Amino acid sequence: MFNLKTLTKGAAISAVALSVVATSAMADKVLRIQSVLSDNADEVFMLKEFGKDVAALTGGSLTIEVLPAGAIVGARDVMDAVDAGLVEGGFAWTHYWGGKHVAANLFGAPIAGAGVGLDNIAFLSWFQYGGGKELYDRLWDEMGVNVKGFMLQPVGPEALGWFSEPINSMDDFRKYRFRAPPGMVGQAYKDIGVASVAMGGGDILPALEKGTIDAAEWCCPKPDMVFGFQKVLKHYYLQGLHQVVVNADMYVNGDFYNGLSATEKKALEVAANASLSKSMSYRIYENGKALQTLVKDHGVILHDTPADYFSAYMSAAKSLLEKNAAENEFFAEVWQSQKDFADIAVPFWAGSQASNAALGKAHADTLK
Repeated sequence: MFNLKTLTKGAAISAVALSVVATSAMADKVLRIQSVLSDNADEVFMLKEFGKDVAALTGGSLTIEVLPAGAIVGARDVMDAVDAGLVEGGFAWTHYWGGKHVAANLFGAPIAGAGVGLDNIAFLSWFQYGGGKELYDRLWDEMGVNVKGFMLQPVGPEALGWFSEPINSMDDFRKYRFRAPPGMVGQAYKDIGVASVAMGGGDILPALEKGTIDAAEWCCPKPDMVFGFQKVLKHYYLQGLHQVVVNADMYVNGDFYNGLSATEKKALEVAANASLSKSMSYRIYENGKALQTLVKDHGVILHDTPADYFSAYMSAAKSLLEKNAAENEFFAEVWQSQKDFADIAVPFWAGSQASNAALGKAHADTLK
């Protein structure tokens, strides 16, 4: 596995050259995508489905090979590897790169629905028709990387998380050492007095078993169950504000992308748009089945999130959004675009969904 911190420029060029030679030896183009996840993740399953669509649309002239986490570089180095051309593509959540540019948070995981009520469907409306895509395409230059990005998999809303005992208030929540995502999302937890710790998904269960942490969030019922949190913790809270929207994206090296034909570029675009819909459809059903299994077969108890969590977390989220907007011009531009969109779309979308959400909850209550 390459280590970008010790890899010299000359070695990087040699590695790229070897990659190009190996790829050229094959008749068609191969887009290798290193994920930050293992092969058994739902996100990787859907990424491979995306690859099947690309191959079909191009008649096999462009195929996608998905590499698991660590195959070439460590998870933290994926973006740098794609930028340098060590691998043609990468797959992660764009807020992972918030250290390169703070606005990455607004595309990967806009904290608390960007503070204006964007859920995953409303976010896609902003992205595809409200100016988000044009801002997303500018992100990479703002970040200073030679990358073409494709948004593939919207997920959300994510569960608040797992606890060893019921929590009835924020005072109870603050007693726990809690695994939370990195970046603005985790910082908001710290700002409301929660001892949050960022770590990769595969590290969470061992940390719970060792007592390094004693509560955790990752995503949603299916991915959480795959990691095995139900083996240690039994109290599960579905409603959270921290990641109402989370997007997993693909990054393609700019030189590789520019070398594709017009048809191959269009195939990536069309397959990516299809993936946005297919991923949401897939995850709703898979999470539903997993939640049923967790409750019926593993003794997991579902709870409603304490009311004072929402006001506390939203206040911290808005403070962070305002702080970063004041400090970074591009962040401010993206957030303003999301707010302008929300002023128009959210009153309709939230209002029209209220009755359906109430009806759905009433049905769910009959199943308890």
